Amino acid sequence: MQSQGERPPDRRELREGLVERLRRAGCVFAEDEARLLRAAAAEEGALERMVRRRTAGEFLEHVLGAVEIFGEKLSVGPGVFVPRQRTALLIERTLDACRGRAAPTVLEACCGVAPIAALVARRHPSAQVHAMDRDETALRHAQKNLPASARTHRAESLAGLPPALLGRVDVLAAVPPYVPEGELAHMPREARDHEPRAALLGGPDGLAVVRRLLRDAPPYLAAGGELLLEMHRDQVPLAAAEAREMRAYRRIEGVHAGDGGTAVLHLEGE
Repeated sequence: MQSQGERPPDRRELREGLVERLRRAGCVFAEDEARLLRAAAAEEGALERMVRRRTAGEFLEHVLGAVEIFGEKLSVGPGVFVPRQRTALLIERTLDACRGRAAPTVLEACCGVAPIAALVARRHPSAQVHAMDRDETALRHAQKNLPASARTHRAESLAGLPPALLGRVDVLAAVPPYVPEGELAHMPREARDHEPRAALLGGPDGLAVVRRLLRDAPPYLAAGGELLLEMHRDQVPLAAAEAREMRAYRRIEGVHAGDGGTAVLHLEGE
């Protein structure tokens, strides 16, 4: 209770108090986060609830209900994988693959909230866009991020897609789970505690889902269709070697990002 003679804190004091709470919780960009939280909160009670979630370790994007990537805002929420800024490389390469194709059929596998499919739909409106994931919660966000003309598919693998897509996909892109199981303990706490393990872990060497996509993609690719997969740059040599052994791709290229870690394995079907 405010004692007689005390003045209520002004907006500047409240703002600085919020920044300090975020700093104490380990938020490196506390000033920026405070600004975003204030802008998203309808009233002080909502702001307090959001701050408590954030200081308890939840993703800022989960708290805000949105993530901005490649200049576009996308819907996200609790329990789903948050698209990373490093995926801008894959988005850029996917958009490049669409150029020169009048109305390409584009599929995002392991789509989560479908950042790649959403960006293609927004930047290349003539594309016929599909997005596939096993997780129903993620697909609900994907549907918010995609136009009504796009189609979402709940499936464990490409084999669960409609047969009508066989031989029809011009560009297939994915951010498969590629973290080796032994590396989970080294990931940020917010990822360990608030994202589904199935969206993060790719088996002992991180390439289990990558291998499945390399194996399953060729029947779905149109003539000259392209497959683009995000992974760590250290995984590219092994994944590329295994792709060569399959003899299903005529071009195999590893493209490295400037962050020193991210890469895209870019393949072209026969």
